[in-house]
Amino acid sequence: MRKRDNTLTTDQKALAINLDKYKYGSIVEIGAGQEVARRFFSVGAAAGTIAKTMSAYDMAVSDDIYGHVDRYVSRARLLQMLDKEFTQVVERLAHLRAKNTTFFAYAATVTARSFKQKNECHGWVGIRLQLHPGAEPSDVVMHVRMLDNDNALQSEALGILGVNLVYGAFQHYQNPEWVVEGLADGLGSDRIEVDVIHFSGPYFEEVENRLMNLHLIRSWLTRAVVFNPDGELVVPGELFYRKPVMVMRGSFKPVTLVNVDMMSAGVKQFSQLAAVDENEIVSLAEITMNSLASGDNVDGADFLARIDLLASQGYTVMISDYVRFFRLRAYLRRYTQKPIGIVLSVRDFDFLFDEKYYEGLEGGILEAFGKLFPDNTHVYVYPSRPRRGGDTSLVTLDNVQVPNRLRHLLAYLKENEKLLDVRPHDDSHLHIDVGEVLTGLRRGRGEWQEDVPEVVAKRIIDQRLFGFDTE
Repeated sequence: MRKRDNTLTTDQKALAINLDKYKYGSIVEIGAGQEVARRFFSVGAAAGTIAKTMSAYDMAVSDDIYGHVDRYVSRARLLQMLDKEFTQVVERLAHLRAKNTTFFAYAATVTARSFKQKNECHGWVGIRLQLHPGAEPSDVVMHVRMLDNDNALQSEALGILGVNLVYGAFQHYQNPEWVVEGLADGLGSDRIEVDVIHFSGPYFEEVENRLMNLHLIRSWLTRAVVFNPDGELVVPGELFYRKPVMVMRGSFKPVTLVNVDMMSAGVKQFSQLAAVDENEIVSLAEITMNSLASGDNVDGADFLARIDLLASQGYTVMISDYVRFFRLRAYLRRYTQKPIGIVLSVRDFDFLFDEKYYEGLEGGILEAFGKLFPDNTHVYVYPSRPRRGGDTSLVTLDNVQVPNRLRHLLAYLKENEKLLDVRPHDDSHLHIDVGEVLTGLRRGRGEWQEDVPEVVAKRIIDQRLFGFDTE
């Protein structure tokens, strides 16, 4: 199997594009300087690649060139820029350049570290390009967050990212995973985060963008990607901004009636907090990467099925590589100061109060709980009535067993209302075990259908999801 060459430097990539006399286009950048253009100019031979560079910083000037837009750092503005610049370069130069020229327009609209304030540093970056002479153009568009604390460093990182995008889009368009992986070349995961990427156009018709965004996590370009209830990718910062969030973590293979009741009951109790408007709550179903992966591989069909089934129940879905709850809380806290709720089954106490789970933390389990509850965060504990071993007694926050040496910690968290008991809306689902449901559906139709929402059962059967009827 062929491997991507990840040894090329930023300058080598820029020079390779410059020396290709059949690639020609414009580079326009708003915010953080003209770092991408500078990279191409500094390596030499840029006259063979760049028709024009521009920075329309003034809003009135920008509007005059591209048209009005409500938000200047937005996908809408980026697409205006790409439309204008690509159309212009083709109309002006197609009849003058060699017939086998492929034209492109690179654009970026970002807000970098401000001189006066510590603002959110993010932006939209994209390229529109022909991948065959005379072809209709294809796009690669992405949302980025700049993580450096210094304006100059942020600008430098955007320059490297832009060169990586231009090079990758031209050289690796037949393997879009390589385009994604190459974005991090020369940067690492501590300087730039890419939390949304979207491929479109005739050369990317077969690309499943949800899988490409999952690949962002696997390539260490982001820690999480988010899908709205329509199954569409969204920018986390826009979705969570100033919203209360209720999170339910699970494998959801498949989503069951106990999951539905758990979220419903948790949201009802969460909405009683003074700072929570029930109409603003984001109901978030979160899946960790380790529950998706089998060895080093992720089953794409399995992943897409879970998103679709959760979306059918009205949930926003997040895929993350956060194993520990406090890291999930910290991620959400980037975007909202409203209350955060986490609803989980009392069954999860097996690992929540397992000290091995916190090895590597200097303060162990105490540090983990300290980081989970530093502010307006609550964990809502849903009861269970497991059927194992003939014991069907109800297990709740009040009678759950934890190791003796941790019982005082549990008592402290309960007494201070960090852990809260949740009353089910429908206690007939408390026996449901997702592992038993999965085992049952692989045998075909059966009792498992009563343990999942009707639309979920129908889709599993119709689409033969999760190995339905294979045993």
